Amino acid sequence: MGLDNVAVQWPRTGRFYDPVAPAEFVDFGDLVGEVPNMPGPAAALADHIAKTGTVRATGYTELVDLLLGLEGVLYATEASAEDEDPVIDPDGCAWIAGGLERFVHGHQRYGEEVTFETVSGVLRAALAGRPLADQQMRWLDSRLDALRDESGEPPGWSFTLTELAILSRFFRRCAERGFAVYADF
Repeated sequence: MGLDNVAVQWPRTGRFYDPVAPAEFVDFGDLVGEVPNMPGPAAALADHIAKTGTVRATGYTELVDLLLGLEGVLYATEASAEDEDPVIDPDGCAWIAGGLERFVHGHQRYGEEVTFETVSGVLRAALAGRPLADQQMRWLDSRLDALRDESGEPPGWSFTLTELAILSRFFRRCAERGFAVYADF
């Protein structure tokens, strides 16, 4: 079993969150025809969002945590500690979307394939020349080292830039329409 990020109505009514109707995301299915040569994983993600209003988030957690500098972002652990509900409110959705959008923009020079090395390059470029850059680079190096296995090999990420753009679009849609995202695992 994995983690699903489910678009839900905000705020909740009663004890439960009401799922958002998939019709709010039906246009994600049109992306497959609009983007020439869309990579298979991106097409599958867009299709799944269009049909369900949900992202199967398990595969993205490690990357999103690295990009946003926190742990358990897609698990909504920050909110669950405060509210006892694993939910990302609309402002949190906007924050996630913004981070992913900045990453997608910064990664364009590396091409479509997103790897551990290209992620490292984008993050290093983003930190270079900033106040406290040395401290932040040390933090980044420790985060990157922590993702390596016992033999020093990086994670075998297999993402496309289009796929991450679609993921950011899901969170942006939630933010713009006032939806929250419930972490269902």
